[in-house]
Amino acid sequence: MHRRTALSVSAALLAVAPLLAACGSDAHPGAAAVVGGERIEVSSLQAQVRDVRTAQQRSPHAAELIKATGDLSREKLNVMIFDRVVDRVAADHGISVGRGEIQKARGEFAKQSGGEAQLAGMLLQQQGVAPDQIDAVVRRTVLMNKIAAKLGISNTPEGQKKLTEVFTTASKALKIDVNPRFGAWDNDKIQLGTYTAPWLRQISQDPQALEAGA
Repeated sequence: MHRRTALSVSAALLAVAPLLAACGSDAHPGAAAVVGGERIEVSSLQAQVRDVRTAQQRSPHAAELIKATGDLSREKLNVMIFDRVVDRVAADHGISVGRGEIQKARGEFAKQSGGEAQLAGMLLQQQGVAPDQIDAVVRRTVLMNKIAAKLGISNTPEGQKKLTEVFTTASKALKIDVNPRFGAWDNDKIQLGTYTAPWLRQISQDPQALEAGA
């Protein structure tokens, strides 16, 4: 099956970058980051981390899963910021996603994974996603697929460069300010400092495929 990749632009978006000088976030006490003038509260970040840790602790492979996600706070903050960049790109191009689309795509992903339980297990193991965070992953994937289709992005160096430029522009426009304790946001790499988000490699242009691995 022919598959174009919307954001397996890992080489372009996920290249290791030096940690940028942190923006001062002292003006935003209690915020993990401020994106487009909107706060991501430390409490919201901590709640996401707790959900994942709770799910991991229920797994027979709990110790292994927890060890593999030792920097979970930064991982989750990276995702929370990136989601807002995705939303900005989608809004800039008149793209939206409905609840029905999310549920349909989730059903397709579950079917390909062997069922809901298998999908949940895969996402928890590979991406540090708790069961109640799965819809957010699916929503992001559907939006990314639509963005790639709208922009005519293909899995070529030129396509990847174009996608990176679009996301960098949106990222800069949002004026992302991260609490220094978590590092600093890199607009050019669209990521938090030197953190590399594995889930970015799994976004497929084919909405019926949620690929695992690089």
